[in-house]
Amino acid sequence: MSRRQVNPSRRFVDSGSIPFAGALHSKSRSSPLLSIGLVLLGAFLLVAYSYSGAGLFGGEKEAFSKFEGDFSCTLEAQRAIPILKKAYGDSMRKVLHVGPDTCSVVSKLLKEEETEGWGVEPYDIEDADGNCKSLIRKGIVRVADIKFPLPYRPKSFSLVIVSDALDYLSPKYLNKTLPDLARVSSDGLVIFAGLPGQQKAKVAELSKFGRPAKMRSSSWWIRYFVQTSLEENEAAIKKFDQAAAKKSYKPACQVFHLNSYH
Repeated sequence: MSRRQVNPSRRFVDSGSIPFAGALHSKSRSSPLLSIGLVLLGAFLLVAYSYSGAGLFGGEKEAFSKFEGDFSCTLEAQRAIPILKKAYGDSMRKVLHVGPDTCSVVSKLLKEEETEGWGVEPYDIEDADGNCKSLIRKGIVRVADIKFPLPYRPKSFSLVIVSDALDYLSPKYLNKTLPDLARVSSDGLVIFAGLPGQQKAKVAELSKFGRPAKMRSSSWWIRYFVQTSLEENEAAIKKFDQAAAKKSYKPACQVFHLNSYH
């Protein structure tokens, strides 16, 4: 920072072009102190910025995802876990999450009492951290293409939560994936889907997701559920809305509660 400052008093003193040069020259002696102060201020701001990723100033970062461009319903699913526990009760005993960044959701589920967390990551994890790699080694998280049948038996999980992943599937693959998600659940399926107008994958990330995200309206989803013989779970919807109201929780994504196939 100090090298960018230009001290006009020194040029004028050297040339002798103006009076009071001595006074100006005495002021120039304070410039090192000013430079040191600016350096210390810059260092403080850098430290504060580094801590913001850990939550010091990071409240607004909850809505952003390192995997999906601008907005992430996977992070929204994490926020909703306490609300889901109120709504589903014992049905949260064994939960499968399906979607990008599933390791973070599973890690949060595992911290809940009397809850098993499992995950399916639909995309390659090239930059997974140590915790995520450990979950994969233990078989808790699997990397699998959800356009094909999931490697689980029917009703393997009490509840299945899916976020973001369905927004990247065409109806052709939704016809296979959505019934399969319902197949492996016994008590219900919860879908977190983006709202029309929310930005998803950037152009540079299309090679990972295969296609741009399709932000579908709630009416589109409801018609689609009817077509695939999936019924909305009215009891879970009511309990979820009641629990959300008590916690002043307002989902930033669309949340659908469906019954499993029986």
